[in-house]
Amino acid sequence: MPLLIGTSGWQYKDWRDVLYPAGLPQRLWLEEYARHFATVENNNAFYRLPTTEVFASWRERTPEGFVMAVKASRYLTHLKRLREPAEPVARLMGRLEGLGDRTGPVLVQLPGNFPVDIPALEACLRCFPATTRVAVELRHTSWWEAERELRTVLERYGAALCWADRGSRPVTPLWRTAPWGYVRFHAGLADPPPRYGRQALASWARRIAGTWTDRDDVYVYFNNDPGGAAVADAAAFARAAAALGRTTTRTPPARREPPPRPPRG
Repeated sequence: MPLLIGTSGWQYKDWRDVLYPAGLPQRLWLEEYARHFATVENNNAFYRLPTTEVFASWRERTPEGFVMAVKASRYLTHLKRLREPAEPVARLMGRLEGLGDRTGPVLVQLPGNFPVDIPALEACLRCFPATTRVAVELRHTSWWEAERELRTVLERYGAALCWADRGSRPVTPLWRTAPWGYVRFHAGLADPPPRYGRQALASWARRIAGTWTDRDDVYVYFNNDPGGAAVADAAAFARAAAALGRTTTRTPPARREPPPRPPRG
C-alpha cells in the first residue's frame, strides 16, 4: 500500500492561487482538493463534531478511494480528558457512519498538559471498534518515561503512536506500535515559515522507509497550513519518498518558483 499524503484540513482562504483557482467558490474546495490529494485529515471535527449528514455529504463529494482521517472531538480529549470515554467515542463512531468507505483513522490528540495516565488511555482505546484504526498523539513528556506500559497498551489495541514533527525535528519517540503508521508535520524551519526544507523532508522519508515497508499504510499529514506551506511541503515530501522507491498517493505538481528579481541600481 502507498504512503497516503495530505494536509490537515482544506478550508484555508490563503490557499487561493496556491491550490484553489481565484474564482473557484469555497463550496467546491473539497472537490478541488480531492483532485490533487487522495487523503485529508479533518481537524474541524476536533472543534465541533459534524453531523452524520455532513459526513455523508463529504463522502458524496469525494471520489472512490479517497480517505478522510478524523481528529477526535476535544470534548473527549481536552474537556473530559478521557474520563467516561464510552459515550463520546460512541457518538463519534455513530457520526462517522455517514462517511462510509471514505473513513480513515481516528486521531486522538491529548493536550500538552495531560501527563501520563495509562489506565485512562486504555479505557479510551477499549471503546473503539476493533476495526477502527486509532492514532494517538501525546505531547506531555511523562508519557515517554512509561515506554514499556505505553507500548504494551498501544500494541494491544493496534493503535499507532503518532509521530510528530515541530521545528523540523521529531518531538515524539519513533516507536512502531502498529502495522500501520501516522505522521504529522506541524511547522518547519525553512523560508518562508512554516515551510520545511528539502533535507528535513528527505530525513523523514528515510525514517518512514526504514520502519514500514511499501506494503504498509502510513498516513502523512502536513499541519503547517499558513500561506499554503502544507500543500507545497506535502508534494515535496512525496517526491522525496518516491526517490527512495516508495509508492505515494497523488499530490499536486511542483510549483515553479519565480526567478529572483535583479538588484536595482
